[in-house]
Amino acid sequence: MIKNILRHLRTKIFAGILVILPLGITFLILKFVFNTLDSILGPLMPEVTIYLFNRNYHLPGLGIIGFFLLLYLVGVIATNVLGRKLVSWADSLFTNIPIVKNIYLSSKQLTDAFSTSRKGAFRQAVFIEFPQEGNFVLGFVTNELTDLEQGMKVTVFVPTAFVPPQGFLLFLPQDKILPSHMTIEEAIKAIMSVGIVAPHHLSIPLSRTKPEKESIENLKGTRYLNSKIEGGF
Repeated sequence: MIKNILRHLRTKIFAGILVILPLGITFLILKFVFNTLDSILGPLMPEVTIYLFNRNYHLPGLGIIGFFLLLYLVGVIATNVLGRKLVSWADSLFTNIPIVKNIYLSSKQLTDAFSTSRKGAFRQAVFIEFPQEGNFVLGFVTNELTDLEQGMKVTVFVPTAFVPPQGFLLFLPQDKILPSHMTIEEAIKAIMSVGIVAPHHLSIPLSRTKPEKESIENLKGTRYLNSKIEGGF
């Protein structure tokens, strides 16, 4: 009888932990980000108080509003001619400082990888056989090039970590590429969640018989789409 009660309590308490833990972690992270941004930019914002129940209350969160305003202003500046020159000058400055250079370049490469409007962006999420035949991993097509024999090769980045970006860079022929039909965001979520956040059903069979024609046509379509994006349609 006592064992059943203890087993019941242990099961229910563990179920409660599974519910409370992600909520608590999310709350703590959001609280940390809120307090950090508010403490940095809050003193620069005008103080706003509200009169309620015969008392004056300081209105929190103005630092968050200031942060988004700052992001907007930086975006406006960075998208005009003068702003692009300033960004280029800042790139040259930070890439010439010995210790700062490594941190800045790693961060910039990471942000460029997720940008759909830059040449450094991930173009397509694909499956490849790695590290041996029969084992499939998710990777990202980053570029296309030709070798000395004029053979078309596709560079595929297989990440092992995203911050800083680490992984394997593979040079593969097009017929070794199997399109995953996932978006870049879906593939990144699947990798970073170790497969927990992933589609329940794959839209392709993971087998040795690969749809070569579909893979090549898919890559050509991706190349055309990227050229349209870079050209501003």
